[in-house]
Amino acid sequence: MKYLHTMVRASDLDASLDFYCNKLGLVEVRRYDNEGGRFTLVFLAAPDDVARAESDAAPLVEITWNWDPEEYSGGRNFGHLAYRVEDIYASCQKLMDAGVTINRPPRDGNMAFIRSPDGISIELLQEGDALPPQEPWASMPNTGSW
Repeated sequence: MKYLHTMVRASDLDASLDFYCNKLGLVEVRRYDNEGGRFTLVFLAAPDDVARAESDAAPLVEITWNWDPEEYSGGRNFGHLAYRVEDIYASCQKLMDAGVTINRPPRDGNMAFIRSPDGISIELLQEGDALPPQEPWASMPNTGSW
């Protein structure tokens, strides 16, 4: 058995790709438009996984966008996606500068949570040992749910 991907539905493909690619930093590696089924699948990889994704050897996020409007709810009960980052503080600052709310700040220098435009929780984990606590993160409260 081999892990392939996690699928999340998007109500607005452009907003989702802006979030996952431009803000979070994932890379589109494959796209499939199905005219008959009226949907688009977009497969995304973490930057360090792009080469492996081309040979189907890396885990991917599959964004499913149904062309006909549909309301989705319950993003929190999905669980979450998780990514390891080189510098949790720099990653969170970059996301904040792009307008993303840090729902659970990295007070411990190790873990943070954000949400996609469709309410999918995304966990960011510090690579290696936790970084020493530092402001403004150490005293920043949670915002919303994560």
